[in-house]
Amino acid sequence: MIWELIERYEMSAESVTVGALGSHSALDIADGAKEQGFRTIVVCQKGRELPYKTYRRIVDEAIVLEKFSEIASKGVQDELRRRNTIFVPHRAFSTYVPYEIIEGQFLLPLFGNRMMLRSEERWASKNQYYLLEKAGVRQPKKFKSPSEIDTLAIVKVQEAKRKIERAFFTVTNERDFWKKVEERVSKGIITREDAEKAIIEEFVVGTYFNFNYFYSPLSGEVEFMGIDRRLQTNLHDFVSLPARQQLEIELPLQNIEIGHMGATIRESMLEKVLENGIRFAKAAKEEYPPGMVGPFALQGAVNKDQEIVIFDVSPRVPGSPVIGTTSPYTRYLYGRPMSVGQRIALEIRGALETGRLKEVLT
Repeated sequence: MIWELIERYEMSAESVTVGALGSHSALDIADGAKEQGFRTIVVCQKGRELPYKTYRRIVDEAIVLEKFSEIASKGVQDELRRRNTIFVPHRAFSTYVPYEIIEGQFLLPLFGNRMMLRSEERWASKNQYYLLEKAGVRQPKKFKSPSEIDTLAIVKVQEAKRKIERAFFTVTNERDFWKKVEERVSKGIITREDAEKAIIEEFVVGTYFNFNYFYSPLSGEVEFMGIDRRLQTNLHDFVSLPARQQLEIELPLQNIEIGHMGATIRESMLEKVLENGIRFAKAAKEEYPPGMVGPFALQGAVNKDQEIVIFDVSPRVPGSPVIGTTSPYTRYLYGRPMSVGQRIALEIRGALETGRLKEVLT
């Protein structure tokens, strides 16, 4: 069905529209698309449309809906198809639209592998942990239950009110786990039911990095786009307070990602960084054919032994707009800095010009 739609599209840079849901990485996607001569459209939720109407240079049109989930309605899909839209999914899209709809009822060509989006969820049978294991990429030790905790561990549990976010907290043993769970349940941050299903991992003591990659079906290569580090509330800048004040404040830390800053890594570590990306892309191709298409990220830390330990995967646009202005690695490859949105648009244009669109769309 998707291939039939693509064949009915008028396929040229002047006629194709690149679309995204109005959250997460939409401005980055739109900016890249405009650079390559595409029209752009952003589907917004009422009350959250102002940024997309403000940056009119890169957003040609903003469709405003009552709810993000309405993007999957027949009327909206028809509108997007009339504009020859190639849709770029990101985390907010797969949060507001169920996977079964994305995979079987969202009848627009998607840049990337729509079947891989669900691998981000811990409940998926072939989830990100499964793929990292297949790839031979080092992960933190997992604890099956709170009773197994015998060292500093991090707990990842879904927030009660904002299902797109996870509440993170550290614990040292089972007693500490339940004490902090009760504290957060009483404040309405999490539910006991979700706490009982929480992921508990060894806390990796090291320097945190979010490694951003791009797999190009056109070249058959994995490109290293660059690194960002996440700013988290209410962790940053709570830790800048004097230790005495930190101890006096009864404040459950949540570690909600709120922003980004650029980073680089020591050049002698690049071999390991590149190998991890190549291994992950190979495992994805074997388990989710046609595999990873376009951007993805491996989030982790480098410990004192200079091991890269990966504890989170983004099998889609990672949401790191800072890459376009702070990373030297795309400059090494292309002779200029390049954002994730620009790299996506470059791939779409290359596929258009060589008649290979089916290799980058699903």
